[in-house]
Amino acid sequence: MTSGVTLISPETIFLSYDTSINKDVQIGPNNYIGPGVVIKSDVIISNNCSIEKTYIDSNTVLGPFCRLRNGNKIGKNVKIGNFVEVKNSNIGNFSKLNHLTYIGDTQIGTHSNIGAGTITCNYDGKNKNKTFIEDNVFIGSNCSLVAPVTIKSGSFVAAGSTITK
Repeated sequence: MTSGVTLISPETIFLSYDTSINKDVQIGPNNYIGPGVVIKSDVIISNNCSIEKTYIDSNTVLGPFCRLRNGNKIGKNVKIGNFVEVKNSNIGNFSKLNHLTYIGDTQIGTHSNIGAGTITCNYDGKNKNKTFIEDNVFIGSNCSLVAPVTIKSGSFVAAGSTITK
């Protein structure tokens, strides 16, 4: 806190021994930040988030109630909203995952928007598969992206779609 990090209700925030936090970061109440987390400057983490083994670049906003599981790289100026879970994924600069979404084993490019209720279906019962979402992609609400699949730059996926190729 003396180095320029704001902890709102610090008695409710749990930090791992190896957490790295730059200045001008704000962390809300009831957060768990586990091992292997790096948080760059000007990040806002709202309340009730769980973060492990994730790199978070500057000017990013997280939560409330988001879960970042192992193996993530979150770019600059990203928004990950309420009830979003991300695992083993890279989220490009200026992309948004605003709410109610699961992103696993996925590469998302820059300036892309992932609609509410979208899921990447990364497990086929035997193997984990990858989803690639390129730059400037708009994914509507309640979409299922069945991996392995690539959504090309500039694509628009209508709400309620299931994409298999």
